[in-house]
Amino acid sequence: MIPCWLFLVLLTPACPTAKIQSGGIYQQKRVITAVRGDTVTLRCFLTGETRDVFFWYRQFAGKMPQIVAEMRHFSEPTFNKDLSPSRFQIQKAEDHMNLIIKDIEPSDEATYFCGVQVSYEIVFGEAIFLALKGSNQQTTNSISIVQSPVFESVHPGDSVTLQCTVLAESSTEELNLFWFRSASEESHPGTIYTYKNRSKQCEVNSSTRSCLYGLSKNNLSLSDAGTYYCAVTTCGMVLFGNGTMLEISENQQGKGSVI
Repeated sequence: MIPCWLFLVLLTPACPTAKIQSGGIYQQKRVITAVRGDTVTLRCFLTGETRDVFFWYRQFAGKMPQIVAEMRHFSEPTFNKDLSPSRFQIQKAEDHMNLIIKDIEPSDEATYFCGVQVSYEIVFGEAIFLALKGSNQQTTNSISIVQSPVFESVHPGDSVTLQCTVLAESSTEELNLFWFRSASEESHPGTIYTYKNRSKQCEVNSSTRSCLYGLSKNNLSLSDAGTYYCAVTTCGMVLFGNGTMLEISENQQGKGSVI
């Protein structure tokens, strides 16, 4: 397990019962930009199994996630008591659960996740970063880190590429990024493994102020299992992504995947 001090800087805690599952939930865009006073719709599409509980969460850079709204089947949504119900609305249908935010304020700039409860686990979408043009709420060095999915099961001999998107007000090419692995309790509990990855190795998207990093691992073995985190250092702080839990199954060999 991860040491308690690490949770103080994690952007999203990884959870064995929470994962991103393709075909179950899909968020259309990774980044949406708006100006103060706008109305935006954060779209979340649903497919597959019957669901009873729906969620929207948001997360500010360097902070723990906070719930925006919870909605049970055939009932009205319950919103966070700190949010104005006149500005936040849920648009629910059989195939989607959209979050509408009216009269956008600087404090609304954050990363937003939709999620559903399927059986005994919560399945999350890949996240939307809502960025405000000309926002003064956060410093020009404000950073958000998104890893997706948060869970992947592979087999010995497979190859994977772990992906990490860094969104920043300032140039993401100026940042230093590191990869860490938190091993399972059966293998060096609490140990963190470090992989250094300089920013020049990222794929830059100037229109969304984002940088996509990848960590490739080939010929996986059981010892590679664990939760992988990417992190950036800025202003004397270390900011962590939400983590990717990598499960290695002995059942069969696969042919590789991209995470």
